[in-house]
Amino acid sequence: MRARFEKMLREAQISITDAIAKIDGKATFQEDCWTREGGGGGMSRVLRDGAVWEKAGVNLSVVYGSMPQEALQAATERGVDRAKGMAPGERVPFFACGLSCVMHPRNPFCPTMHFNYRYFETDGGVWWFGGGTDITPSYLDEEDMKHFHGTYKEVCDRHDPEFYPKFKAWADKYYTITHRNETRGLGGIFYDDLNDRDPELLFEFAKDAVNSVVPAYGPIIEKHKDDPFTEQQKQWQQMRRGRYVEFNLVYDRGTVFGLKTGGRIESILMSLPETARWEYDHHPEDGSPEAEIMDAFKHPREWV
Repeated sequence: MRARFEKMLREAQISITDAIAKIDGKATFQEDCWTREGGGGGMSRVLRDGAVWEKAGVNLSVVYGSMPQEALQAATERGVDRAKGMAPGERVPFFACGLSCVMHPRNPFCPTMHFNYRYFETDGGVWWFGGGTDITPSYLDEEDMKHFHGTYKEVCDRHDPEFYPKFKAWADKYYTITHRNETRGLGGIFYDDLNDRDPELLFEFAKDAVNSVVPAYGPIIEKHKDDPFTEQQKQWQQMRRGRYVEFNLVYDRGTVFGLKTGGRIESILMSLPETARWEYDHHPEDGSPEAEIMDAFKHPREWV
């Protein structure tokens, strides 16, 4: 499973970055190979200063070695004890393979998109899959959300009709910025610690999901990449990026895991936008498009 999952993600990294570079039309992805001192390494592909995207990164990591139990806990669903039976302070031998991505477009009407698909093993024989794809618009277009969520509902339904409602609700919960009482974006699917069935079935689900990133996201970007926008709308996008930064640095499981295991800092923080904005006690005007999407951030909706 280790080798097959890695191969599948390597192929997905190439196909996704090729498709995104084609949509951008200006910039290309630069490759950066790296090694991890404790074992393993990866390949980062990063696009900067494009016509459509200010920054887009797709990072493959294949790491192994040992980690402290608190790092393992940070990488799993809260309440799941993957180090059960180990002595206090004993390090956990592990293998982890994942493909993570964040894309930050220039146009405020083009949403940011994130995905991460991963496979974990410990030498004690414990294994699980995690992942998901989610979308973070600054302005609400309900047809876009129906397309994005509809694409992932179709993916989920091909594997288990219970997946979409479960993983959509999980995403709404996971991507909550608790100290703001709002979500980072408008969700998608999210799952973790998945090992309740044949690993072959979960492998095929992850493969289907990661290969649906471009069909779910690309048409939305094509639709809005040339939309006119004002400086005020750009500032609102920057404020929403500030919320993105808050979530990623305070709550994101992958960020915490990477920092606790001595991961490569450039890869860990690749998800952050190049620029963001914070305004003191800012509240959007009642009845404005900004207030409309704030309502969706505070009250998650069903899109399909």
